[in-house]
Amino acid sequence: MRALNVAEPWGIDALQLVETPDPQPGAGEVLVRIRAASLNYRDLKMIGGSYGQPQGVVVPLSDGCGVVEAVGEGVTRVAVGDRVVSNFFPNWIAGPPTPEKIGVALGGPIPGVGRELAVLKEQGVSRVPDFLTDQQAATLPCAALTAWRAMFVDANLQPGDTVVLLGTGGVSIFGLQFARAAGLRTVVTSSSDEKLERAKALGADHLVNYRTTAEWSRAVRQATGGRGADLILEVGGPGTIEQSLQAVRVAGHIAVIGGVAAGGGGIVPGSLIGNSARVQGVYVGSREMFEAMCRAIELHRIEPVVDKVFHWTEAQQAFAAMRDGQHFGKIVLEF
Repeated sequence: MRALNVAEPWGIDALQLVETPDPQPGAGEVLVRIRAASLNYRDLKMIGGSYGQPQGVVVPLSDGCGVVEAVGEGVTRVAVGDRVVSNFFPNWIAGPPTPEKIGVALGGPIPGVGRELAVLKEQGVSRVPDFLTDQQAATLPCAALTAWRAMFVDANLQPGDTVVLLGTGGVSIFGLQFARAAGLRTVVTSSSDEKLERAKALGADHLVNYRTTAEWSRAVRQATGGRGADLILEVGGPGTIEQSLQAVRVAGHIAVIGGVAAGGGGIVPGSLIGNSARVQGVYVGSREMFEAMCRAIELHRIEPVVDKVFHWTEAQQAFAAMRDGQHFGKIVLEF
């Protein structure tokens, strides 16, 4: 089979396509022929060598959809011919996160789905709604679940609440789609008027160009009658946390998305204490959360936004498009 590999000196140009022996599933494992894989910002950082401290050779990409070709001894959750997606954390089945549950993730430290055939744990795959294409299904494990967990598990949003979505990448666009289905008010920020118009077409209630409106927290306050947002999906990166603290309501929730937000001016303790806000890191979620999300996706017929599709052998071009912010929603590799 063929697989993507990356190692030192790291970077998009270091991605290579290599030939490796076909793997075979062991006890409790399944062999999946990958049909599609999606890119996440975490993957871009991983191949760049800036996500943790990657060692040796990495097979990138955590999010893939494919068909089970063989099963190992004792496998009962899925069967040959089933269409499944990979779970980001194969050891996090349910309950709160623990070091053991989130210590292993696909695409680093363990091999990801950037390969034609992947051996995955039986417990680390899930079926997906039949109405989704392979490309759409491949977008769900990381970005969609991150938004779902932040909104409905951690923040426990209710109809009529307000969520602020920073930017128009995968997490934010899934957040917009989930919010519309759940009856939430949405405020979307972007530096591109064109992308804001696309967000409006998906149902965004309020649009803010943060290049022309640097203090976008004021627009959030205005949209909420001065109350502030119930939840902010903080994926903006450097500098945005200060605006988020000014935009969130008293006792509101700021979800800091792992792998996207980085750096920044820091949190002013007085601002945090003054409005009793909660700032919580979000690092994807469990298989139980994922399967609950899939039930909602099926009920509401939510179709993930796949903006750009590349053949998987064109992974360098795909990552360059992500690096340059060319996408709206998700970038997918087809096999």
